[in-house]
Amino acid sequence: MEVELLVPQVRRASLEEVVALLSGQTESLPPFSDRSLDFCAGLSQAIFGDHEASRFPELLALAFWMRKAELITLRSQFQATAQTEAISVPCGLIFHIPPSNVDTIFVYSWLLAILTGNRNLIRMSARRAPQAEILLRLLRESLGRAEKVLQNSTIILSYGHDAEITRVLSMMCDVRVIWGGDHTVSLIRSVPLAVHAREVTFPDRSSLAVIRAEPYLTLNPKAREKLAEQFFNDAYWFDQMACSSPRLLVWCGTPADAQRAADIFWAALDNCINKKQFAAAPAIHMRKLVFSCESIVDLPVSNYRRSREVTVLTLDSLKSYPREHSGGGLFFSARVDHLSDLAPVLARKDQTLTYFGFDLNELREFALSLNGKAVDRMVPIGQALQFSRFWDGKDLLREFCRLVHIPSPSGNLEPGSYSPEA
Repeated sequence: MEVELLVPQVRRASLEEVVALLSGQTESLPPFSDRSLDFCAGLSQAIFGDHEASRFPELLALAFWMRKAELITLRSQFQATAQTEAISVPCGLIFHIPPSNVDTIFVYSWLLAILTGNRNLIRMSARRAPQAEILLRLLRESLGRAEKVLQNSTIILSYGHDAEITRVLSMMCDVRVIWGGDHTVSLIRSVPLAVHAREVTFPDRSSLAVIRAEPYLTLNPKAREKLAEQFFNDAYWFDQMACSSPRLLVWCGTPADAQRAADIFWAALDNCINKKQFAAAPAIHMRKLVFSCESIVDLPVSNYRRSREVTVLTLDSLKSYPREHSGGGLFFSARVDHLSDLAPVLARKDQTLTYFGFDLNELREFALSLNGKAVDRMVPIGQALQFSRFWDGKDLLREFCRLVHIPSPSGNLEPGSYSPEA
């Protein structure tokens, strides 16, 4: 059985060779060492300085998140969670399986894993976006200049849907990270892990935005333009198919305020798209049109608004709001009187709530009222795709570490005085 190695070099390799490489990689760094911090910050600078990468805003956003100042902040947060009677150590080998439609997501989990001192194995799809190819090239170049312990920290490969290869690699890992649809997660979950290993999964999720109409209407034209651009970044990167991309926009306020605000907002989004000269592929337009027609037939759609790149389906009721979606700039829209009115319709599948016009106390009260039923993130509009160590309700820095318990002595037990039968 053969795989395509992508990092540290591009070449064909047998599965036995990959297993040997992984078995021979035993040296690792402690969590948040200066050496791993400097390496990751160097990769950030390489992305910023690359001409090809500069054409993709999502790569620049990634590089911004990997800046050394951000990494130092992460280290401070990690150190602040230290236990007095436990030492954090790496888990070992992390096996990352990113989705094909948002394949650059691998960098985020890889970054947190390498910062916490782990070795990494990443399986990429054969259908890779240009952004992924740029990242792979820059990673090869950065690892080529790094010291040996960092060079040996990452293997990226690609192979078809071969359960036997996945089984062999899964049995070697200490943590398996699965990004993808529900079907993908279920399929890979059926492949066994070593008995000591654990799994972190990120299945299908749906996300929404909430805007309070009254404060939105008080914004000046410049502020409205800025909010539209931030919403564009949230929704149109990755063709609206990222788990945190908003697919539903809910207006809070009176019917008159909500309607007026919606008219202004969608026009501002149209203007933003025209200024950016953004154009989706014809296949995306067709998929969106078919999905719109089906939704109009099956759902309580009271209004249909369509411009070149924005389709809005207004729902009279959210009780049957679907989580399936075509992507590509299609939005369901609805109105509620109060934020709390959303609680009955939100579900465990709902991940990110982006917002405008609400204060933190309102959001915290709303989160407490949901009590774990739904929503793992609440961030301002414009930050939907801003990755964090907290994702899908998990703290990934902790997921990628083990705790070695070393309590203070509590008694004066003499050597030789302990008996298992006592």
